[in-house]
Amino acid sequence: MSEPTGLYVMAAMYIVAGVMHFVKPKMYMRIMPRYLPSHKALVYLSGLAEILLGIGLCIPALKTISIYGIIAMLAVFLLVHFYMLSGKKAAAGIPKWILILRIPLQFGLMYWAWMYV
Repeated sequence: MSEPTGLYVMAAMYIVAGVMHFVKPKMYMRIMPRYLPSHKALVYLSGLAEILLGIGLCIPALKTISIYGIIAMLAVFLLVHFYMLSGKKAAAGIPKWILILRIPLQFGLMYWAWMYV
């Protein structure tokens, strides 16, 4: 995939994912680790971050900082992925094998972003 195409696909993915935090916030609140405060605020904040970082990928002056922001965001999201492996309720009905596969997928997404630095 050429650089602009890959960046636009990535941007669209993060923008859509971010919008979904506002469309279906309860879905995201169900998977928030109990030890984090203000679940609803964090869901909206993470959705806003995904939207802004996705838009930033499309603006040449913001591309690099957006890529680093995406990598940092994905690293923080690992907390949720590991939390979901902690028990049946935390898994929110998602099969364990899918939850396990999400961990390397997260690193794959980080690498995908890193390729455009």
